[in-house]
Amino acid sequence: MTLSTSQSTNVVVVSNSSDNPFAIDVAYAMGQHEDIADIISMKQFMNSEFCPRFISDEADFDNIGRKLTGKSVVIVSTTSHVQSRQELAMANFVIARAAKENGASRVILVEPDLFYSAQDRGPSKDLGKTSFERDIKDIKKFDGQPFTAKLYAQMLKLSGVDTVMTIHNHSDSVQQIFSEVFDGDFHNLIPYEIYAHYLLNSNILSYGEEGEGLVLCAPDKGARDFVKQMYNTLGLNKAKFIMLDKERTAERKVEITLHKESEHTFEGLDGASIVLFDDMVRTGSTVVQSCQFLKQINPERMVFAVSHFYASNEGRERMAHPALGEILTLNTLPTILNRDEQGRLRKKIVVLKVEKWLAQELCKILGLPPQSEELNPYKIDMSSKNPRFKRKIWYSDELHDLNKHG
Repeated sequence: MTLSTSQSTNVVVVSNSSDNPFAIDVAYAMGQHEDIADIISMKQFMNSEFCPRFISDEADFDNIGRKLTGKSVVIVSTTSHVQSRQELAMANFVIARAAKENGASRVILVEPDLFYSAQDRGPSKDLGKTSFERDIKDIKKFDGQPFTAKLYAQMLKLSGVDTVMTIHNHSDSVQQIFSEVFDGDFHNLIPYEIYAHYLLNSNILSYGEEGEGLVLCAPDKGARDFVKQMYNTLGLNKAKFIMLDKERTAERKVEITLHKESEHTFEGLDGASIVLFDDMVRTGSTVVQSCQFLKQINPERMVFAVSHFYASNEGRERMAHPALGEILTLNTLPTILNRDEQGRLRKKIVVLKVEKWLAQELCKILGLPPQSEELNPYKIDMSSKNPRFKRKIWYSDELHDLNKHG
């Protein structure tokens, strides 16, 4: 089943690079079969400056500067091995301005992993609204640095972006500033249903019919609301919920303990299946330490579910640690699909591809006419090196059949 048989003629999907496979799949899921490279030219001057051009009929002299009149332009922006995030961000600004100056009525930026979110506050209390009271120690961390997330939001708005869509942004401060700058037209999509469908319909975890023997774990208090909502979405009443606490003792060293506000202790959890949720992972040190700490439960299975996986050399090496069983992630950073780079992690990585899900959400935001929708709009990428691999499946709806006949 596809989203639609034809795309609305008033929607144009492009990217900040012409060969972005994630963007191409989003465009196709929305019914756009024209290649992005045939819609926009990524022109570059001899001095290396970027100057994109929405391609028009060279013989048309009656609609100069009006090719996009009344249209919504969607810019799909992900990371790249070839270009830095700085280059891609600048490309977003220039493409958005080109769209608006050629008549576009609305410009939507779809950036699954929102750029500059790490710098989510500045060196004073009025630079970033947080869910906690900022003390002098927190403010000092940003001494001499900019509130880059705010600058990025303002520059996107100035360039012509009207709407921003992202996936599982971790920062209350970033969400607040983007909502303010874009007058509420900021959409932070959380993949609760996608994670829940895979966890409930695959054999990545082992538990009873009502969740007996299943433990959901938040790595810190900041992840509690997300993991609690995951608990509710799964609907397994007898599953347990625990929360860890981490105290950073050095730049890359943390001490893991059971949080004093955790709903459950470790009592009676011996041999359980554990799924540890988080929004992102960079170096992997905290994740591995958390899994090592959880080993005292003697878990049957240990799964780490993370929305944004930065597959750095350091992270890949660390996360090959045997304390961590499997990694369930999204393709918000498309490079995660590179099996050569995954190396030893191929045997433990499962990637849920979310382009079709994003396309469906885009249709809702754009107010397109009702279209056929998939209930579980994601695809599955698993290496045959994974011990759970039985046969190649692709679509989420094949999970039930795989387990039934596997």
